[in-house]
This record gives sequence, C-alpha cells and structure tokens, in this order.
Amino acid sequence: MIVVAVVGPTATGKSDLALDLAQALGTAEPAAASATPAEVRAEIVNADAYQLYRGMDVGTAKVPPAERRGIVHHQLDVLDPVQDASVARYQEAGRADLDAIAGRGARAVVVGGSGLYVRALLDAMDFPGTDPEIRARLEARAEAEGRRALHAELERLDPQAATSIGPHNTRRIVRALEVIEITGRPYTANLPRQEYVRPAVQIGLDCSREMLDARVAGRVDRMWDAGLVDEVRGLASPEQGGTGAGLGVTAARAVGYAEVLAWWRGEYTETEAREAVTANTRRLARKQMGWFGRDPRVHWLDAASPRLLEQALEIVAAADAGTLPVVGTEPVRRSLGS
Repeated sequence: MIVVAVVGPTATGKSDLALDLAQALGTAEPAAASATPAEVRAEIVNADAYQLYRGMDVGTAKVPPAERRGIVHHQLDVLDPVQDASVARYQEAGRADLDAIAGRGARAVVVGGSGLYVRALLDAMDFPGTDPEIRARLEARAEAEGRRALHAELERLDPQAATSIGPHNTRRIVRALEVIEITGRPYTANLPRQEYVRPAVQIGLDCSREMLDARVAGRVDRMWDAGLVDEVRGLASPEQGGTGAGLGVTAARAVGYAEVLAWWRGEYTETEAREAVTANTRRLARKQMGWFGRDPRVHWLDAASPRLLEQALEIVAAADAGTLPVVGTEPVRRSLGS
C-alpha cells in the first residue's frame, strides 16, 4: 500500500491533515475483496525530529493523546531529552514501523517538517558508520596542517563534495574524508537520492507568507499560554535554569526551548525571548519550504483551501490507481520559497 507523507513548513496544519487523512483512509472501502472495512486502517508515523522527545509537547505542537482520535502514532516520545537524536537510528526504527504497518494491512501516513527525516524514511539514503581512529587522525591533521590542506585533499577526492562543503567547515570536511576512507567511495555517493525505497506520495501544504506569519504568531501565543516556559523549566537541568534532568545538545537547540534557555542566561528579557521564538519559527518555516520546495515529487496544496481533505484524498486515490500525473524534474517554486 502506498505510503502517504504530509510535509511542508511548520504551522501550516500538517498534523490536522494527517489525522483527517488517517481517519478517512482508515474507514475507506477495503482495497482487496478479501479484506473487511475493519481491516483497512491507517496509522501515523511522526517525522518531526523534536517530537521524538518525551516531555517536549507544548513547544513542538505535539498532538495530545486525547486528540489523536484513537489513531495509532509511531515515533513519538521515543527519546529522553538528554539524548541526541540520530537520523540513522530514526531511519532504522521508522522503516521498521512502516514494515509492521504494511504487515498489518494498514496505511502509513507520515507527517513532519524535518526534511532530512522524511528523506531518510522514504528515500534511498545510506548512513556510513564512523571510525574513531580515522576521525582522530583527520582532526589531528586539521590542527597541524590546517583545514585548507584537508579541503584541498577533499577537492582532489570528491570535487562535488568540496564545492558543497567549502573550506571553512572543518567538521564536515573531516566527516567527508572519514566516509571516503571507510567506504572507498566519494562522499557524495552516500548522499540521499530522490528515489523512493517503497511506493509513496508526498502532499505538501503551502500558504501565503502573510498567512503563515499570522499562523506562527498565533501558535507562539498559544504555546506561551499553554505553559511552554513551565515545560522548559521541568525539562532543563538546574545548570540550564530548570528543575529537571536536563536538555541534551539536540533538544536544547529546538525553537522555543533555545530562546527560553537564553532568557534564563540573561541574553533576553522574557518579551525578547517570546519575540525571538516567533522570529525563529518564521525563519524555520522558510528553511523548511526551501527544503521541500526543491523536491519535484511533492504535490502542493493550499493549506487554507476549504476542500483540503478532499483534494488530498484525490491525490492519494490517483496515486493508488497509478494515474497521478508525474511531477516535473524541476523544483516547484512556492509562495514561501520565492
């Protein structure tokens, strides 16, 4: 059964559409004559990096359990905030979920705005391992010879990677050379390809910049009123200004959490922190639109359309029937990406 993915910028209503789709697809006519309506179900797989964390609920706009309409959700609350998220680990666990959902004869509805996680789940994407000895040797060379010497070596071994990374990002230069040495292939050979590993269709939500900015502002207001500050305090360690076990490096970078922590460090007033959350959420939305807007396979819908669910179901039905028009090879320019 084709996997349905709902993607796009934050605050466009992806979670609501995913729930609507899962509910509608879960009560649809059975796909096979041998199936009964009760056997045709849909389950949701999260593809938002920060919704993986337990306790990070308000700041990530996680759908509360009572509002999930009885639909099974996967890849929510699977990490403690002190842990660092791993795309490779997510890929393994998320693909296992997709396999299990398919094994139950159900439909998987993927939803999230973390583009790399969506790609890791749906596309051909390899994650070469690491070798501490190789990395330590390369880091020592970078210190002794300078990063430009390592970048020149990368340019010789993988010109495309060298152009993409540039001579100033020592960490990425070292990682690229490490992968080349481990795999014996160019670093770029391991980058994700726009090639589904299982049948899938992506539905993107888009809206005007003005509407998105208004939605973001409203979301931040609701988060503040719903207790975002108290949530951060309950998760952060005393050293971070809170009362909990702590936020790891990854979790502490999340929009909403990072700004509250900065406020407690004296870098912002509360008002400035709140304004920074709004500004950084808008910036995140632009970045997400840039990512998904470069994927020509995404079928875009207006998030404000009164026929949104109907239009999304039409896309799914066409994909199931094999009649969905092939999206062009050029990226689609959307309102936020322009």
